[in-house]
Amino acid sequence: MERELQILWAAIVAYVLAGVLAVIGVALGKRPQRTVLGFMLAGLALHTVSIGLRWERLGHGPFITMFEILSSNVWSLMLAYTFAYWRIPRIRPSAAVALPVMFIMMGWLMVAHPGEGHYPPTYHTPWLYIHIGLGKVFLGAVLVAVGLAGVILLRRAGVGVKRFAQLPEDRQLDELAFRCMAIGLVFHTLMLIAGAIWAQDAWGRYWAWDPLETWAFLTWLAVAATLHARVAFRVSPAVHATMILAVFVIAFLTFFGVPFVSEAPHQGAV
Repeated sequence: MERELQILWAAIVAYVLAGVLAVIGVALGKRPQRTVLGFMLAGLALHTVSIGLRWERLGHGPFITMFEILSSNVWSLMLAYTFAYWRIPRIRPSAAVALPVMFIMMGWLMVAHPGEGHYPPTYHTPWLYIHIGLGKVFLGAVLVAVGLAGVILLRRAGVGVKRFAQLPEDRQLDELAFRCMAIGLVFHTLMLIAGAIWAQDAWGRYWAWDPLETWAFLTWLAVAATLHARVAFRVSPAVHATMILAVFVIAFLTFFGVPFVSEAPHQGAV
């Protein structure tokens, strides 16, 4: 276990360096984008090795304990954002917003206990990987939208107007954020469907309105309402950005709060 943790901490250091460089780059008007991308890729490589070693040692994926769930979600969110950072160069300064948001989860991971957990029989199904994988894509898409929304709100508040000048105007960022949220809605919908099928196999019912199912549906409604407001009411980029941040907060509570305070069968399963 010690080797896994050492590699994981090295990955966290690489992620933090990427975030710090992104913030410094915006603050000083520099463009260390290749270096930031290099640190993110290095962190992902190290993190992948750490997760792989733990998976091999325990015989199951990182799906059980808070430590494992936080680790796998940090990995998947960083993978999603790194891909967007690589493929869409014009949004790269948004890393100064998105990566510090990730620091919260990384800090939580560092203080979580890395002990082992019980692997329930209901987890021996392909639907586990489908359900969780779809959820991770949803969170990754929302994280990219959060980075763009943060830039819009900072500009509106008069913070970093000149530093974020290299980014497209707010309307274009708003459109990109909207597309990310639309992708998120698709994958969240598929996640709910896959979860219902898994629930039928595991507990003999598709839906029971347990706390996590209820919060997951509320998250879906929040995403749908945000998209609807953007299309039907043509809300301003600032209002849309605020709604995106609200969705992220609700999703964060759904994925990392409710499962660990609920006594329902969903407890610990994200």
